[in-house]
Amino acid sequence: MGKKSRRAVSAVPALAEGEPVPVVGGREPCPCGSGKRYRLCHGRAEREASARFVARPFEGLPGECDWVALREIVPAATATVTTTAEHGAAAVTLATVLPMAWPGLRRSDGSVLIGLQTAGGSGDASRDVAHALLRALDTEPGSPVVEGELPGPGPRLQDVLDLSLPLEVTVHPGFDFWLLPDQEITPDVRESLERANGVVVPTTRLTSVDAAYWCRIGERLHLRWVLPHDESAILDGLARLHAAGSSAVVEGARYAGSFRADGLLVPVWDLPEGTEAAALEEPAKEFAERLGEAMAATAPLTLDERRARAGVVSRQVTLRG
Repeated sequence: MGKKSRRAVSAVPALAEGEPVPVVGGREPCPCGSGKRYRLCHGRAEREASARFVARPFEGLPGECDWVALREIVPAATATVTTTAEHGAAAVTLATVLPMAWPGLRRSDGSVLIGLQTAGGSGDASRDVAHALLRALDTEPGSPVVEGELPGPGPRLQDVLDLSLPLEVTVHPGFDFWLLPDQEITPDVRESLERANGVVVPTTRLTSVDAAYWCRIGERLHLRWVLPHDESAILDGLARLHAAGSSAVVEGARYAGSFRADGLLVPVWDLPEGTEAAALEEPAKEFAERLGEAMAATAPLTLDERRARAGVVSRQVTLRG
């Protein structure tokens, strides 16, 4: 049987030069004509490409820091993007979360929503989201895009979106943006909506600086700020400020640590009781200037600054990337 199977595999004619290799079943002969089964030939290359990890998937997109925030730390928000002319110049709404954590949804009016906070993935969030977006554009109105097989090699968001347009984020108090006015919904979606609205974290995006979000978790207030700079430079800058006693964004705030997510660092501050988002606008702008100056310093870290840096580094965790 083994020899017969091997002869059958080798009988597949080779493709014309430059012709793409189509996807077939893993045990079928590879269409390239190599004589191997697909899973041992081009199927293997496809699996390896699908599993390739991209540490900073949203690099090069306008508003990269907000992409990371919407994917990792903001509960309920949307932003509008537009595809290139090649992909129909279509307006698409990015959403932090969709019902049942769907990757995409085409509503009954034809509008498309894409969810960023989904389970699993290929290791390249940009390719995963682009794959869901293109699937949603081809989906019948009134239908979701559900989780499927991991995408193989294909376009990323950087290839699909019009990069000349800015990313403007709208934070919502809940997830009612899922629905069209007077839309009838299934019991599953209603349950998902009620459950999501019941646990949403009050969040506000600051306007004086980029990608900084005030939030209330229980009785505690926090500022979470996605920064685009090199991680080592941020840590050095924070260390210099901490050693100088100026690492608080606002008086009474405490630097709590940082997340590492999608290749970027997200410092977090615990805020004094009663500190609302509006009270952070001017202090955050001033802090951004202080941090910029500290990162630009070229002198070696002092002993106190090195100690402060060790403390800053010890309070890091990684979400994704």
